[in-house]
Amino acid sequence: MTQVQQTLTFHDGCQAPAVGLGTWQIPQDAAEDVVGQAIGLGYRSIDTASAYGNEAGVGRGIRKSGVAREELFVATKLWNDVHAHGLARPAFESSLERLGLDYVDLYLIHWPVPQQGQFVQAWETLIQLRDEGLAKSIGVCNFNAEQLQELLDETGVLPVVNQVELHPRFQQAELRQYHAENDIITEAWSPIARGSLHDDPILKSIAARLERSVAQVILRWHLQLGHMLIPKSVNIERLRENLALFDFQLSAHDMQSIAKLDSPDGRTGPDPASFS
Repeated sequence: MTQVQQTLTFHDGCQAPAVGLGTWQIPQDAAEDVVGQAIGLGYRSIDTASAYGNEAGVGRGIRKSGVAREELFVATKLWNDVHAHGLARPAFESSLERLGLDYVDLYLIHWPVPQQGQFVQAWETLIQLRDEGLAKSIGVCNFNAEQLQELLDETGVLPVVNQVELHPRFQQAELRQYHAENDIITEAWSPIARGSLHDDPILKSIAARLERSVAQVILRWHLQLGHMLIPKSVNIERLRENLALFDFQLSAHDMQSIAKLDSPDGRTGPDPASFS
C-alpha cells in the first residue's frame, strides 16, 4: 500500500497531508466506494463540499474504510447562499450530519461571492466553529488577496488555506506571493487542468525522461512549490498513480520550464469575481 509521505503544517499548528482526494463530480452513489478505495491505497485526506451532493457517500466511505477517524483529514465547504449570520452554522451542522462525523478537520468558504457582501459574516461563523472544536482548522476557496486582507482587517484571523484553481497554465504568482507572506497554504483545485495539459510538449518531455506520466509531473511540480493538492479520479489505477509522487524529483531546470507555461487566460473554471 502506498502511503502519503508528506504533510504540511498550518499557521494554527494543525497538520494536513499534502495530497488528498478531490470528490467534485463524484456522484453520491459512487462516493462510498471511491473514498473507500482511496483510503485503502493510502489517501488520508478527503475533500468534499455541500454543493457536491455527495457528503453522505463520502461519510459512508470513511466509516467503511476501517481507518481510525483521527488518522483522516476531512474537509468540506460552505455554499454561497448561506453566508449570512444565522445561516452558516445550520449549513455546517447539516454537512456534519450528512458526513456522520463529530467534527471536520477543515471547513472552507467555497466562494467569496463578492456581490453579496457577506463573506465576512460567514468567516465570523467559521471562527466560532473553530473555537468550539467543530472545525479543527478554517479556510477559504477562490479568494483574492484583497478579500483575504479584508478577513484579517475585520476579524484579526487569516485562513490557514486558500483553495484556488492552480496548474501550470494558471499559476497565480501574485496570489501565491500574498499567501507566502501571510503563512497561508496554497491548495490547488483542478491541479492538472482537467487533463488539458497531457499533450503539452514540455511536460511530455519531462515525463518521458523521468518515466512518469504528465499528471505525475504536474502533481510533483505542485508539491515542490509547497502546495496542497486534491486530484480527483474514480479510477483505481489513476488514484494509485496520483499518490506515487514521493520517489522522484523535478530538477531546477524542469521547474523553470514549467514556470514558462503560465498564461493569463489559462483559467478553466469560473472566475471568482463573478461566480455566484
